[in-house]
Amino acid sequence: MKSFRLVALSALMTIGTFSAITYTSCTKDECKGVTCQNGGTCSGGTCTCPTGYEGANCETASRTKIIKIWSASDVQTSPAVTLPTYTSSITSGTAIADVKISNFSNAYFTHDVTATLSGNTITIGNQTPDNDTFSVSGTGTYDAVTKKITWNYTLTNPANVTRSYTGTWQ
Repeated sequence: MKSFRLVALSALMTIGTFSAITYTSCTKDECKGVTCQNGGTCSGGTCTCPTGYEGANCETASRTKIIKIWSASDVQTSPAVTLPTYTSSITSGTAIADVKISNFSNAYFTHDVTATLSGNTITIGNQTPDNDTFSVSGTGTYDAVTKKITWNYTLTNPANVTRSYTGTWQ
């Protein structure tokens, strides 16, 4: 009777081991062959990119899509005043998600405005680029289909008068 128990226990252990090996060998690693770049991590076969990067494998710096010289058309919202069209350029900032914007809002700033890009949203925190006159804050949204940026921002003068603007850059 004892030998029957040993044989049954051995058979049960063999079946359990075989089942475990079969189960784990059939589980597919969805991240096998996926190489996420720039610190991205793979989950379920898809890369999750860190801030500042995008693409299937996090291979592209997000800001590259907006780095260029833009033709800008801004409108003061109240009272409604259309400003003359001007050009502004966006270049790389210090951190991977940062950009520098020159000639933002045309003649109001002689120094670069810094902004942060997250996805398709460009955020300008409240800053006074010239350290003497107008301060600016606002957001822009990049549309990948039309390749335009739509801005909503405010300028505040030294007398603390704030004006709101919208803009379309293309």
